[in-house]
Amino acid sequence: MKKVEINNISKSFGNLHTLDNISLSLEENQFVTILGPSGSGKSTLFNIVAGLSMPDKGEILIEGEVYTGKTGRVSYMHQKDLLLPWKNILENVCVPLILKGASKKEAQEEALKHFKLFGLDGFEKNYPNQLSGGMKQRASLLRTYLFSNDIMLLDEPFGGLDAITKRKMQGWLLEVFKNLKASILFITHDIDEAIFLSDKVYVFSERPAFVKEIFNINIDRPRDKDTFTSEAFNDMKKEILDLL
Repeated sequence: MKKVEINNISKSFGNLHTLDNISLSLEENQFVTILGPSGSGKSTLFNIVAGLSMPDKGEILIEGEVYTGKTGRVSYMHQKDLLLPWKNILENVCVPLILKGASKKEAQEEALKHFKLFGLDGFEKNYPNQLSGGMKQRASLLRTYLFSNDIMLLDEPFGGLDAITKRKMQGWLLEVFKNLKASILFITHDIDEAIFLSDKVYVFSERPAFVKEIFNINIDRPRDKDTFTSEAFNDMKKEILDLL
């Protein structure tokens, strides 16, 4: 089943033409990545999918229903963790549940069910300034998941991390993804990250962005550090590099 359909989306800001007739889809329990250069309109597209911005042309369908310009259906995680510094980690991840009407007790009971899976067990009472960058992103991802656990938009969530932490977080995300009933749209400009994480990769052009090519990533799961040096991985990487 198609969870998200992005149909013929175009968007301009004044004379700045940003998106040019973009179409792509996300299937149930699929990990789809949008790979493209910085400034090519990837985040603009996410804002449209999330209902935060209207396209000039085209429509967004979620499970077959038109959601163009409607908010609240998908969860959206930015590169910065955006954790509230005056709240501890448990209080931070409970925010979306409370906004949806749960009591503080109900929200905490629900959130605590997921702390072990997200690698946050034992850090419930810590504050954001007491956590590493990777741990903050785990908390941010859990908060995103609790807002809408079936469709998640992740906008370069590991872009601000150092190379070693980023690689560890990529492997961790794949482990978590196996246990979530989630469909993920992911943004990156890192080719290795796109191939390693994804079932399918849409390669965007420079702005105004259009879909240059679609790659089905037929690399067996589970994937690990050895995937990065495999023949299949590097053949796919060369193909994408030649395109860019």
